[in-house]
Amino acid sequence: MSDTLELVKDLISRASVTPEDAGCQDVIAGRLTCLGFKEERLDFADTRNIWLRRGEAKPLFVFLGHTDVVPTGPLDAWLSPPFEPTIRDGKLYGRGAADMKGGIACFITAVERFIAQYPDHQGSIALMLTSDEEGIATNGVVKVVDVLERRNEKIDWCLVGEPSSDKKIGDVIRVGRRGSLCAKLTVIGIQGHVAYPELASNPIHTFAPALKELTEEVWDHGNTFFPPTSLQVSNINAGTGAENIIPGKAEIQFNLRFCTELNEATIKQRTHAILDKYGFDYEIQWRLSGNPFLTGEGALIDAAHAAIKTVTGFETLDDTGGGTSDGRFVAPTGAQVIELGALNESIHKINEHVGIEDLEILSNIYEQILVNLLAPPTD
Repeated sequence: MSDTLELVKDLISRASVTPEDAGCQDVIAGRLTCLGFKEERLDFADTRNIWLRRGEAKPLFVFLGHTDVVPTGPLDAWLSPPFEPTIRDGKLYGRGAADMKGGIACFITAVERFIAQYPDHQGSIALMLTSDEEGIATNGVVKVVDVLERRNEKIDWCLVGEPSSDKKIGDVIRVGRRGSLCAKLTVIGIQGHVAYPELASNPIHTFAPALKELTEEVWDHGNTFFPPTSLQVSNINAGTGAENIIPGKAEIQFNLRFCTELNEATIKQRTHAILDKYGFDYEIQWRLSGNPFLTGEGALIDAAHAAIKTVTGFETLDDTGGGTSDGRFVAPTGAQVIELGALNESIHKINEHVGIEDLEILSNIYEQILVNLLAPPTD
């Protein structure tokens, strides 16, 4: 059994449903402190965070990941228990196999091999791990980055191990992400009997024209790196459950995944303009999950492209699709940020899995990126 596979199995066996860490970070610290990494715990509330750094020199390369996983879903739908790592047909099954304990294990074995070959490497290497990525992400990376910023500990290159690959390992790297802005809208009406609509005000009816306009609005046309901004309604709730009562309020939740053509303030202004046009009473609560970011070019992207070519023989694709990641908290510091990890086909699903051969390929790619960026110059 390879070192990477053995480590992934150990991590999967720890039921670290967000925001739990279940000892995963202790395992990682145990392997890296003996290689000269200094360990720092930066826990906030119920979230476990660890910062492990080797060296003080610039540039600083950081592997970023999370040890928490999403809930399993119905246990009887799994072919094997989700926290009992199981190998079938060349794949390792278990919750977190792809998202992203497999990536974390590949971080570690790549670093171990790199340091064995280059103990006096250039710059510094660090790992930042949190147990609050799959949850609300308020006590994890965002606060660790704040600590680093306050003491002027600047990250130059950040590789997030989120599962970015599509059909084969390394065929896609994320060089940016769209922003995410959430809204909870309450439309206020007057409850009444359905037989006497003149004595009531139906919030569903009054909101319907605004809903149509919001969903048909062309927010922007995207750009070279991002698709157009999209608004999607995720929940609508109104009524008492009785068929003869006009509801007194309606609650609507929607989300905008927005590109670099827009910002939070502009979206809010345009949304309020549409709502105000129809003259109904409403309240709205906003939550910014993250702003868009883009690493358009730089040494990190070049090193990743070259490493993937060296290990796999093919060229990779730069992309900005998918949801959000903790990279959104690092990018505003000025760091170059990319995401490169396992296949994303099974993430968050029943019977999540990762290919055993894929783990070795990914670990080798990570090692080669370190070589490309931090290996001492040859004479």
